Amino acid sequence: MSPLRWDVLTVGLVLALPVLALYLRGDFTIDEVVTRLPWCLLAAWAAVALLRWAATPPNRPADRGARPAPAVPGEDPAPVP
Repeated sequence: MSPLRWDVLTVGLVLALPVLALYLRGDFTIDEVVTRLPWCLLAAWAAVALLRWAATPPNRPADRGARPAPAVPGEDPAPVP
């Protein structure tokens, strides 16, 4: 999964809001903000990957007792050219 998908970037922006607010308030320097923003993107990627994994239904194995559909009577199963 690409880290630049729209859902990852949106969650990354939401996670980066407190970091940006602390910068605007004067608690963080620009160096601290720049070092923390990639961690916000990484956390967003992990959160979206976890949610996508949890939301994906499990694959069901093929039903072993299923029979193939019967052929239409009068139809040649393997046409010859």
